[in-house]
Amino acid sequence: MATQEAIFAGGCFWCTEAVFNDIAGVTSVESGYIGGANPDPTYREICTGTTGHAEAIKVTFDDQVVSYSILLEIFFATHDPTQLNRQGNDIGTQYRSAIFPLDDDQRAEAEAGIISAGEGRSEPIVTSIEGPATWYPAEDYHQQYWADEGRGNPYCLATIPPKLQKLRTSFADNLKD
Repeated sequence: MATQEAIFAGGCFWCTEAVFNDIAGVTSVESGYIGGANPDPTYREICTGTTGHAEAIKVTFDDQVVSYSILLEIFFATHDPTQLNRQGNDIGTQYRSAIFPLDDDQRAEAEAGIISAGEGRSEPIVTSIEGPATWYPAEDYHQQYWADEGRGNPYCLATIPPKLQKLRTSFADNLKD
């Protein structure tokens, strides 16, 4: 197994975590914060929108099973990369669409992914490529939120199932059994 990591910010980390947990080859998904100036930020601080951090996920994956480019395709398909500093009703820079490449190869693939994601769209892609930046894991209660508590949260029930349906429809060959 050739383990790699990828970091994506696509709005609420509960929502993106739920999507990437269902992908074959993904061995873990951690919710966290990245891209801001404050060391060791808290969720309460992030929610103010003043720290510069984005809610994000760090995906650990086996690149022999799923490639970084496929993860990028899934990322662009399961959130709206044309909304600046928001996803639906979540508004603020902490909900921005961003990719945090961990090396030059990921940066090049992210640049190509943005171009590809923009083809055939009427609105421009606003996803930024950022970093390098320090990763901060979110508090424990944010980890695996959809699997643990999210199914009882009205926000999650309104937001996550449509993303999962899109994943199942468009990326059926990339799902865990």
